[in-house]
Parts: sequence; structure tokens; C-alpha cells
Amino acid sequence: MNVLIDLAYILALILISPIAIYRMLRHNRYRAGWGNRFGRIGRKQQDKKCIWIHAVSVGEVNATTTLIKELEKKFPDYEIVLSATTDTGFARANALFGNRLSVFYFPMDFSRTMRRAFANIQPTLILLMELEVWPNLVRIAEQSGIPVVVVNGRISERGFKRYNLVKSLVKNTFQKVTLILAQTEEYADKFRQLGAPAEKVIVAGSIKYDTAQIADTVEGADILANQLFEKIDNRQSAIGNPIWVAGATGDEEEKIILDVYKRLVEKNTTLRLAIVPRKPERFDEVAALIKQKGFSFIRYSEIKSVKLRIENLELRNSGVILGDTMGDLRKFYSLATVVFVGRSLVPMGGSDMMESAALGKCTIFGPYTFNFKQTVEDLLKANGAILVQNGDELYDVMTKCLTDAAYASRIAQNGRQVIKNNQGATLRTIAHIGTLIKSD
Repeated sequence: MNVLIDLAYILALILISPIAIYRMLRHNRYRAGWGNRFGRIGRKQQDKKCIWIHAVSVGEVNATTTLIKELEKKFPDYEIVLSATTDTGFARANALFGNRLSVFYFPMDFSRTMRRAFANIQPTLILLMELEVWPNLVRIAEQSGIPVVVVNGRISERGFKRYNLVKSLVKNTFQKVTLILAQTEEYADKFRQLGAPAEKVIVAGSIKYDTAQIADTVEGADILANQLFEKIDNRQSAIGNPIWVAGATGDEEEKIILDVYKRLVEKNTTLRLAIVPRKPERFDEVAALIKQKGFSFIRYSEIKSVKLRIENLELRNSGVILGDTMGDLRKFYSLATVVFVGRSLVPMGGSDMMESAALGKCTIFGPYTFNFKQTVEDLLKANGAILVQNGDELYDVMTKCLTDAAYASRIAQNGRQVIKNNQGATLRTIAHIGTLIKSD
């Protein structure tokens, strides 16, 4: 079986290599971390026992913040190391934890590579965020007596269908996992249907609710506002004129947003739009699109390093702001009048809408949110967010939100309350992890 898995990986690499090479040459992706990917990984504190946390990309890395904080507090004798798969995930992990944790790229799941990684990391416990259950990793961990826990576990409908195609392999792998802490009962049931033993699957809630910081202001947002806008009101939660932030947007989505914005500014000439694409390799593409649509705009990257306000009135009054920097989306959200959460008007699964809701912002998203199914249901049930099906509905909703402040405020307040009501999963997760560490 192990040989067959390795052969399947080799075949998959051959099939995707043209795409990977194109992205490497065109977008500078996949160029870093190859030593890590082949298992060459170092630790900062080899004398300590080790908890290895793996998170795929930015969303999963962000979800580790409260978990890592509580692990450091409760188990100070353990070193925590963090791996990520994508370049953006690795960059985010470094930004959050690089000064105190060993951060590295996740090794490829070939038998030999994974054994080398285990020998170098020497983990005592492995925590896999959401659904990163790799066959060789889990097998080697079981053979070595190392517990593997799926944290914040979830399986989308699309993922569930794909796993069902190779159910025998998935079942064999899930049976080797020590514990699965699922976000909801629905997700827990999917794990059970795919072969995870019922006694190993526990509903602990979503950690992402805990990482969504409930606040009226965000550190650094005042600097961003001072750089970009003429006037900030006393609450510093909105600029003098209304601003619409479209965050974590995806391919083809910006076209819809810009068309809606064009219609909106015909009635509200003071409205500003900030577009923050999800992936940095698309920044130039979106800049070209904004120009093509005929809008004056400014790239935040061009002034971010300058700690002073823009004095060029033409730039300061540009209708569109392109948020082409990493790590600033939450600052943009904190200044918004209304937020649209991207990758949801196109079939990409959505982006994290909890951040916007926790900041008390009127939050809108499209119909393609399968990566955040439970959160969407919770928000919509409580009238704490607005679902739109297309650009026309987005225009209608934006018009209402901009002209009816009381309506937008009610949506925002309801959304924030949903976040508050669902917090606490981190402590429940830590309690379950603690039983495994005590039995170590």
C-alpha cells in the first residue's frame, strides 16, 4: 500500500508539473522552501518535547493564533513548531510567529521524505488544522506512537464527494488518527461516514470564532486612514465619506465589483472603494483591470512605507484603492462602512467573513461560500449578514446599506453577536489535547 501511495504521488506530480512550472515562472510561486519540502527541517529548542501544528494556507494559519497562545500558556515545557503548504501561508506564519517559533514548509508526503521530517522534528504530538490528513504522515505517526489530532475539523461537500471516490484509502487513514475535533455535528458525521471511528470524533466548535477579534478599532488602521483619507470621524470606524471594502476577492469577481461601483458612484459621488485581492500574484492583474474600467486609483503598496498623509489631492481623492499588500485586510475592514467578503460571487468557496462581523461591520457575501457553510448559516439565521446572488443584487443591497444607516447598523450588530455567541472552541480543544499530553 505504501509503495502504491508513493507511486500515486509521483503520477500526480507529473500531471500537475506543467501548471506548477507555469506558476513558478509567471507568479514566482513554489520557488522557496524546497529543503523543507524534502524533509530538511530544523528546530530552535531540540531539548524540549515538540508539538507540530500544520496549517495549509493563510486562513488555517490565522486560525492557529488562539490555539498557539493557549498551548504556550498551558504547556510551556513543549516547543511548538508550525508548518504551512502555500507561499502565502508560510509568509503569514512567519509574520505572526517567526520571531519565536520554528516555521517551515510542509514536507511532501512521500514515505522517505516524511520519515526524514519526523527524524528532524521529533514531534510528541501532531495537530492538523481542518483536514490535512496525509496517509504517510498518519501511518508513520502511528508506527512511532505519536498522537495525531485533527483540530477545527471540517469537510466541505466537494471534499466529501472526492474522498468518497477513494473511500477505502481514506477510511484506512482516518482510522489511524487519534482524535478528530470537528467544528459541527454535520462535519463530525461526514468524518464518521468516511470511516473515522465514532468514538474518535468529537464536536468542539470552530476555533475561527475565537480568532475573530471583537473590536471597534484595529492597530495600525489609523496610520492607513491617515495615509489615504482626508477626514476620519471620532469613532475611527469610518472615514468622513463612505468606503466600501471588497476583501479577499477572487478572479473574475473584481469585474463584477467594479461594475457595481460604477453604478453606485453615479448616485453617491463620495463613495470610495477599496479592493483587496486574496492572492498577491493577482495584484498587477487587478490594477490593470481597474485602469481598464476607467477608474483613477492608488496602490497602497506605493505609500505604505511612508508614515505621512498623501499631500497629492488627486491621489487622495482617487475613487478606488487597491490594497496590494499582505496583512492589512483587517485594517481596511475596520475603516469600512460596508464590507463585501470575496471569492463568493464566483465558485471559489468564499473567504473568512468572521473578521468583518467581529469588527461590527455590515457584511455582504455571495452564494459560493461552501468553505464557511456553518458560519454563513449562523449569520444569516440571526440576520447578521446579507447574501446576494449576483451583481444586480449586490447593487441593490449596497444602495440600501448606504442610504439606510439604521438597517446597516442592525446587520452589523447582529453579526457581531453571532461571533460572541460561538466563541470558546479553543479552550475545549485545549482540554482534549491536554488529555493526550498528560498520557504521554
